[in-house]
Parts: sequence; C-alpha cells; structure tokens
Amino acid sequence: MMKKTITTDRAPKALGPYSQGIEVGRFLYCSGQIGIDPSKGTFAGPEVEEQAKQALQNVKAIIAADSLDVDDIIKVTIFMTNIADFNKVNKIYAAFFENTPLLPARSAVGVQALPAGAKIEIEAIAVKNC
Repeated sequence: MMKKTITTDRAPKALGPYSQGIEVGRFLYCSGQIGIDPSKGTFAGPEVEEQAKQALQNVKAIIAADSLDVDDIIKVTIFMTNIADFNKVNKIYAAFFENTPLLPARSAVGVQALPAGAKIEIEAIAVKNC
C-alpha cells in the first residue's frame, strides 16, 4: 500500500519532524493540530474556544488538501490541558460537525501540557469513499 504526504499552507507548518497528514490507501491520518492561525503564526486567541475553533479549521484544511470533507472524518482525538473545558469544547465541536449526518467516533483526554503552550490539540482520521 502506498503512502503519500499531505501538506497545505492553509494549516500551520509542523512544529517538529512530522507530516501534517499521511494518506495510506483510502485513509488520511491527520497529525494533531493546535489553535495556531496559519496566516499569522500565532494562536487564534488565548481562550480554549478560540483555539478549538482554529484547530478544527486546521484539520479541515488538511483533509481538504486531500480532497476530503468533514463528512469523511471517522475518528477524532482531542487533548486538553484542562479537562474542565470539556463542555466548552463540546459546543465548538458540535457546531463544527453540525451538518455531518454521522458523527465520528471520538476520544477526549486531559493532559498535563501541549506543544507551544496550547490549551487543546485535535487529531483526526478520515476515509475516502465511505
């Protein structure tokens, strides 16, 4: 099975030695995205809601670079530095997937810290022709 790197300028450049996304067969594995606005190179804002919205937009940009859409996302993992933000993040997440007929499977995990001082990181798996 062939692997292909997926990159876009519409999402932040990788902060380390990894790809924004990797396509393997019909699957796209999207690296964790934090709330950095790629046009500015800074966080979309200090609040978890602002960072969550931007992180989801970054995920969307990466999957779009592989000709996929939000409906093609089948699994999401969310990492938060404050699990008490769970309900705030749920509101942003629900709005993002508002028009998706089948919601993806999801995990939400509280962590001690994230890269660059981010409050949230979101990774996703999408599949073509599902």
